[in-house]
Amino acid sequence: MDNSIIEKYQPVIGLEVHCQLATESKIFTPDSTEFGQLPNTNVSVITLAHPGTLPMLNKKAVEFAIKIGLAVGSDITRNSFFDRKNYFYPDLPKGYQTTQDKAPICIGGQVKIKLKNGQEKTIPLNRIHLEDDAGKNLHLDGETDTLVDYNRAGVPLIEIVTEPEIRTSDEAYAFLSEIRKLVRYLEICDGNMEEGSMRCDANISVMLKGATQYGKKVEVKNMNSIRNVQRAIDKEILRQIAEVEKGNAIHSETRQFDAATGETNSLRAKEELNDYRYFPEPDLQPLKITDQWLAAIKATLPSLPAELYDKFTKQFGLPDYDANVLTDTKEIALYFDVLCNETKNYKAASNWVMGAVKSYLNELTLSIDQFPITPKTIAALIALVDSGKVSNSVASQNIFPELLKSNNKSPLEIAEQLNLLQESDSSSLQTWIDEALASNPAKVAEYKGGKTGILSMFMGDIMKKSKGKADPKLTTELLKKAIEAL
Repeated sequence: MDNSIIEKYQPVIGLEVHCQLATESKIFTPDSTEFGQLPNTNVSVITLAHPGTLPMLNKKAVEFAIKIGLAVGSDITRNSFFDRKNYFYPDLPKGYQTTQDKAPICIGGQVKIKLKNGQEKTIPLNRIHLEDDAGKNLHLDGETDTLVDYNRAGVPLIEIVTEPEIRTSDEAYAFLSEIRKLVRYLEICDGNMEEGSMRCDANISVMLKGATQYGKKVEVKNMNSIRNVQRAIDKEILRQIAEVEKGNAIHSETRQFDAATGETNSLRAKEELNDYRYFPEPDLQPLKITDQWLAAIKATLPSLPAELYDKFTKQFGLPDYDANVLTDTKEIALYFDVLCNETKNYKAASNWVMGAVKSYLNELTLSIDQFPITPKTIAALIALVDSGKVSNSVASQNIFPELLKSNNKSPLEIAEQLNLLQESDSSSLQTWIDEALASNPAKVAEYKGGKTGILSMFMGDIMKKSKGKADPKLTTELLKKAIEAL
């Protein structure tokens, strides 16, 4: 499609993000929420909606929902209640979903996002509400029947609903990335879209730029990664623009995204709100959030990504890139924060964590809590380099691997044991310098002729002769003097 046609239209996007809460039991029953169990083993008579059974609200699920609400600046509803949302699918054993329609537990709020080009935008939220999840329909290859696994039925969910203020798929990508980071920092959801514990539906419409009335929205489902959400939005925007350009009407419907083909396909006509026949859940008491309970939950909130980003950039003076990488995961951010209590060379600390530390963890697929070197020891290694006793390359190539062996030796002890301490004796350095110059007379002439970049070649030769022990700063000074004296 010609870009001039695309530019005529303004996409309007709203997201509905479902996060499975990391409770050990379901929202209204004591059934386990453990992922990966045999089908239909995490069920009970309450999950299966046997007659005469009654639900009981999971207190931890409520606290988790309040945590995310506090983190995004929502107003916490002090007196809320649950509703029945009626629809009839095989994966919904009750024939209705227990949710919050009229009194969501969190109202409003906002999420700040940062795009790849450095621009920032605030995405307003409409609400966050609690509900129970449905089961899962399974379609085996070659089979015409549908199998149903009810293990997921009743798992507690929060649904985070944005206002329709997202305008591009890049903004949607950044928003979902920030939500995933938040729920992981709060430890209320693992954020794994591949396992279905975080899912996203996108409501998408297009209108002519300058128009005041939104187009007919289409809901797109079945996206199992943040990247696929982005792909689906881009594809659906182009599909709707093409339909409008042809003079066709956009129908309100639910579509699914096929990751293999990159296409969206119609599933069914979109239900209207009155189709769900909402009414208050008669089997659950109203939910009252007291001042004391709210204060206790607020006291458990950890430092959030935005707070740590501000600390790393403003207090520690780190570049934007470093702060973003370091705050990507809570555990890395907290490790770095502790490290900065042990050293004032914050940039060196950042380089070590983003470089050697993360490389080691990624190579062995480990988390930072499995990392064998304490922040205090990394700080001692930084101090050893800063003091000029070892070079940074020796620290990373020789001392760091020894520290990984958890031999309880300090960086200085390892440096002494392996004879790695830098040589700062001028006479020893001069010997290596003279040897390097004597073996490369032609290069000396080139340097004296103006090719000063050759100095690095001499330094490399000297470092090789000294086995990396030559003090780089002093060696450079002596080397320049020696060449000039020739």
